[in-house]
Amino acid sequence: MFRGALLSGFLSPEMWQMGAPLAEKILRPVVVYIFLVVCLRIFGKRELAQLNPFDLVVLLSLSNTVQNAIIGNDNSVSGGLVGAFALLAINYVVVRFLFRHRRLDQILEGTPTVLIEDGRVVASAMARELLNTADLMTVLHRQGFSSVQDVDRCVLEPGGVFFIQGKVPAKEERRHAELLSQLQKLSRQIDYLCQKRPQGGL
Repeated sequence: MFRGALLSGFLSPEMWQMGAPLAEKILRPVVVYIFLVVCLRIFGKRELAQLNPFDLVVLLSLSNTVQNAIIGNDNSVSGGLVGAFALLAINYVVVRFLFRHRRLDQILEGTPTVLIEDGRVVASAMARELLNTADLMTVLHRQGFSSVQDVDRCVLEPGGVFFIQGKVPAKEERRHAELLSQLQKLSRQIDYLCQKRPQGGL
């Protein structure tokens, strides 16, 4: 009985008959795709970085907001498959085209933004990306840095990824630390020998 109902549903015309012409089913995802790419480029990298709950809510809501624009009032399986194929196809074409035209890729994706340089926050870059100190500290804490002074360079990549490079001690500082450590070891050894020395000896 269950198999019969399943087969009947699978062969049902309503399941496969699209509620809109094929050309429209292909055009809708393409238009929405282009619109979202342009909007994400305009509104900056922080949306992709998802620095706070508001950014996450926006990205999660986008899919529901544009869902009807992509599929319309079509609930058929074939309509959904055509829409998904159109999205994948346009993304493949765009990525392949940009791969061959790196200059255009840089223009569309944007350039990296330096937020911290030599332990100092670049205020103009922070304002351009709409980032505040709390957002930046959240990113640093995730990477194990306790303060801005511990960071040599922090870059926000076009894809919303943060590249953080910690400060490395200078060669002279490392040499000084090594010499100090050796002196401390020698001092402990001398103290130990003095304690082992017999009392009253010459």
